Amino acid sequence: MTHLASRIIGHYEKHAAAWDNDRQKSAWNDQLWHDRFIDHLPPGAIVLDLGCGSGRPVAQHLHHRGLRVTGVDSSPTMISLCRSRLPDHEWVVADMRRLSLGRRFDAILAWDSFFHLDHDDQRRMFAVFGEHSSADAVLMLNTGPEHGEGVGGYRGDPLYHASLAPAEYVTLINGIGFEVIEYAANDARAGGRTVWLCRSRAKS
Repeated sequence: MTHLASRIIGHYEKHAAAWDNDRQKSAWNDQLWHDRFIDHLPPGAIVLDLGCGSGRPVAQHLHHRGLRVTGVDSSPTMISLCRSRLPDHEWVVADMRRLSLGRRFDAILAWDSFFHLDHDDQRRMFAVFGEHSSADAVLMLNTGPEHGEGVGGYRGDPLYHASLAPAEYVTLINGIGFEVIEYAANDARAGGRTVWLCRSRAKS
């Protein structure tokens, strides 16, 4: 099953236009978490959005709330949509697993993207989070509720997801100097997402 994780980049590039269209038609049921994330940030904060997709609705909402966005996505088509919609922000075509921008951000968001990585890549991503976090950064990501792998589907193609156990996520979060400030498993208000909202211990 893990080999399906290697298809994620091609999957989203192949279906970029359809995914964007479907995303605009669906209800934005996770806005409550993005508002909580923003509430922990100072005005004008710079957010690193990993797996930013087409920039709508999430990056667009960050923009409307007065934040700056550096969006990263492996799909050139997704990034082209971001650039057309939000040209005053920064957009980077890159694989977040190998990201090294050489600078730090006020906040990091890995939303509806991180959970497409296999177990080992998820573990390695915490070093990427740490490398790009300022001393008082906020981090938000969503995962599965328990250790495992699953394969869904989108427009006829398999779509891989994976999750570590909650206890391991806590260890990884603590290991880069963050603490969990809010956690919800299978949050029905947000489409059943499992969410981690964290902040640097320096901010406590």
